[in-house]
Amino acid sequence: MSFAYNDALDDNTTAATEPSSGTGTAVLERPKAQERRSDDGDADRFAHYVSRDRIAESRLTGRPVVALCGKVWVPKRNPKDYPICPECKRIYEEMTK
Repeated sequence: MSFAYNDALDDNTTAATEPSSGTGTAVLERPKAQERRSDDGDADRFAHYVSRDRIAESRLTGRPVVALCGKVWVPKRNPKDYPICPECKRIYEEMTK
């Protein structure tokens, strides 16, 4: 059995084992999803639009609700004491047209 030795292989081997100066790393940015705001309900002092069923469920379970504007919170106070959230109002009016 005989083996052939190729000198050209040695030249290519060193090039393949050394890093190329033409390559680099690219960073892919993930598009931002709509962020949900979360707090205890006092940060903006607005009454938000949420379905009555969700409010009732939240009062029983303590789970947070999501308003039309995206705010997430556990309702604890009387919404009649606060002005209506302008973003919720705008979205609601667009939905009812």
